[in-house]
Amino acid sequence: MDIKNAVVIVTGASSGIGEATARAASRAGARVVLLARRQDRIDALAQELVDALAVVCDVTRPEQVQHAIDTIISKFGRIDALINNAGQGLHATIQDIKLEDFKELLNLNSVAPLAMMQAVIPYMLKQGRGSIVNVSSGATLATYPGSAAYTSSKAALNMLSSVARLELAEAGIAVSVMHPSITTTEFYGSVKSGLTSAKAQEAETVSFAHPPEWVAETILGLIKSGAAQADLVPKEYGGSYEG
Repeated sequence: MDIKNAVVIVTGASSGIGEATARAASRAGARVVLLARRQDRIDALAQELVDALAVVCDVTRPEQVQHAIDTIISKFGRIDALINNAGQGLHATIQDIKLEDFKELLNLNSVAPLAMMQAVIPYMLKQGRGSIVNVSSGATLATYPGSAAYTSSKAALNMLSSVARLELAEAGIAVSVMHPSITTTEFYGSVKSGLTSAKAQEAETVSFAHPPEWVAETILGLIKSGAAQADLVPKEYGGSYEG
């Protein structure tokens, strides 16, 4: 898909990978829609970008998702690409995972992306084309202690994406998965639980963490190519990255 003039939705656009992707898409000529809960951040970002729309949206709340879609269609009349980026981590051993935390994590990392896909697919079907990029995690390519809750929520997203790609291909809608590696964002500081161990892991990996801009450019590459997936995960950790 040609990104120039495309209407591109980015969830979780207030920081990190989402913010970097919104900036990259805008530089490429897209009309970017910024969805996030933090209004001050997305309003400020929209002011910096050309022809951008900021809509406050908690993607776990169906009424806010519907309001966002209605606002986007009212302004732009179409939706060309969706980047499902909003998500959260959780660091805990199997015996320490709180079931309520896990349910909330699944709702944000698995159910909400599905809801967003269901919200945009009807418009993409009418247009006869579209691109959906679901941001998963490189951690799903291997097995790590303490990661079960987070990686299982993202593994569910992987399978949702694979089946959606199969089902929507003939309609001209490409569904892709992005597997970032460790990235310099607010991710570790905003985990659902296990903050202490998450921050310790962040300190251990800071020397080789990728900037979010690398992930952003890879996501744009998926929109352009329609490829099934891409990753920035080193080969020794299950990925294909050789940089």
